[in-house]
Amino acid sequence: MKYAELYESAKTPGEALDRLDKILVVLRGEDGCPWDREQTHESIRGCMLEEAYEVVDAIQEKNWDNLEEELGDVALQVVFHSGLASESGKFDLTSVINRECEKMISRHPHVFNENQAFFENNSLETVDKVLEKWENIKRKEKSGTQTDSMLQIPKALPALLRSYKVQKKAAQVGFDWDDVSGAFDKIKEETGELLESYRTGTQDDIKEELGDLLFAVVNVARFLHVDPEEALNFTSEKFIRRFHYIEETSAQQGRRLEEMSLEEMDKLWDAAKSKE
Repeated sequence: MKYAELYESAKTPGEALDRLDKILVVLRGEDGCPWDREQTHESIRGCMLEEAYEVVDAIQEKNWDNLEEELGDVALQVVFHSGLASESGKFDLTSVINRECEKMISRHPHVFNENQAFFENNSLETVDKVLEKWENIKRKEKSGTQTDSMLQIPKALPALLRSYKVQKKAAQVGFDWDDVSGAFDKIKEETGELLESYRTGTQDDIKEELGDLLFAVVNVARFLHVDPEEALNFTSEKFIRRFHYIEETSAQQGRRLEEMSLEEMDKLWDAAKSKE
């Protein structure tokens, strides 16, 4: 059988990665798949984002079988990009993994440093201390300004999450409200400015002020230790659940939503809320 060795399940993580790497080499080869041969870093860029989101969904759903599958899809993207880079002589899968190993060792000196004196003088007994040490080491590695560290936050992140990370970077050097009351006041201020832009401004003015308001809301979320992405997703799911009740109830009454008034739908909405 052609490629018989590729049909055999691997027994170790290293063998499994090697198997996947060899499969992609075949697919990218002269007798491989036309689609795979045409792909570039840019053409499959969106796949990495999509697969990562599917991993997060599986975790949230506690669907372990699906999580196993989706983690495999993410691994495929890592191997695929590494293979593309190897073909052009930039780097390869081995250097990618070795680089990550070296990074993890260097950022965990409290675990890997064999100097006993280091452990005695740098005891990291809490998660907060470990994270603080991690950030300090990252800053030394990047050796740039705080603005540089903000610019390194991926633009492809969801906007709420990216703004959350930007704000945390600013707070690390003291550019922050003293307490959450200042952040709440900023929401009021930005709401007023958005309303004024709605009344008298251009569409660009409205977009800018809406962005300022969302940024201010994220600031409050940060002070309250709430992930704004999770909060908004929770509310979206709640909205879908309640809207489903409205749609289902109206169908049981033999009515279409388009035929109902907003007041009638609001009553069903309130009924949905009361059932939660």
